Amino acid sequence: MITYVKRKDLDVVKYDACVTNSAQSRVYAFSWYLDIVADNWDVLVLDDYEAVMPVPWRRKFGVKYAYPPFWTLELGVFSKDSNIKFQAFFTTLFDRFKFVESRLNTNNSFLKSFPFLLEKQMQILEIKNDYESIFENYRSDRKKDLRKAVKADLIEKWNDDPDKLIQLFKNNVGKRTPFIVDKDYIVLRELLLKCIENRVGEVLSIYNTEGNIVASGFFLKHKNTVTILVSSTDFKNRKNGENTFLIDRAIFKYQQNYKFFHFGGSSMSSIAKYFLSFGAETKHYQQIKCNNLPFLLKWFKR
Repeated sequence: MITYVKRKDLDVVKYDACVTNSAQSRVYAFSWYLDIVADNWDVLVLDDYEAVMPVPWRRKFGVKYAYPPFWTLELGVFSKDSNIKFQAFFTTLFDRFKFVESRLNTNNSFLKSFPFLLEKQMQILEIKNDYESIFENYRSDRKKDLRKAVKADLIEKWNDDPDKLIQLFKNNVGKRTPFIVDKDYIVLRELLLKCIENRVGEVLSIYNTEGNIVASGFFLKHKNTVTILVSSTDFKNRKNGENTFLIDRAIFKYQQNYKFFHFGGSSMSSIAKYFLSFGAETKHYQQIKCNNLPFLLKWFKR
């Protein structure tokens, strides 16, 4: 039986244990992570926490709706049994919310097609082999970038100040994504500091010889996977392979202890092509998008 459990009534120990031990385990689903990134969130719980589906939600014009918070790449259903029947979760979800937008995870993507499921892409590189073997699979333009980076004497700095990353992102990527507002950056800062405190993430920054930060990224570490959560370059300093050098140095470090390098995902062909040039493969996941609002309210979430 699936029960809708409000955050305040959640058995956090059982919930986090389910996420940890699930076949689909993702750091984004832990209670401490969602407490930071989500305005509100509740959970669909199967029996005694045999499976869980966290549901971030907001309210607008008196209408409660499910939404995907910034800084969360994958949510969905988490269970010890990978053969769990997902349709029951959808039924309960749509009973509670007339508008739902939410990302599932790649381990949920074997679901049969429903009209409310949209297929999306992400790029993942297997890094269990030695660095030399991984490097050999880089495309020629990535190798060319790295030669430029070495010639330019770019400097890598691990455990850099996350505020520098956030400011770099805000001044560059942020200017092209105006829907990310000041509140979102405040949340991001709190999240990065908490991830560092919990030892599940770290900052890598790249500097040029003048001491200017030219690229920076935050890398999440969970089980056998490292994921780029957020990254940016200085758009005025991109002639020496700065972003390629950033990613390559992370791969070089993490290939010793992790199996997969997750690029954060993009269905945009130009970005996906860039990630694939490191030898990554395309993986598919599904996004729920369902609008069952009354006709006169459909316009409020389009």
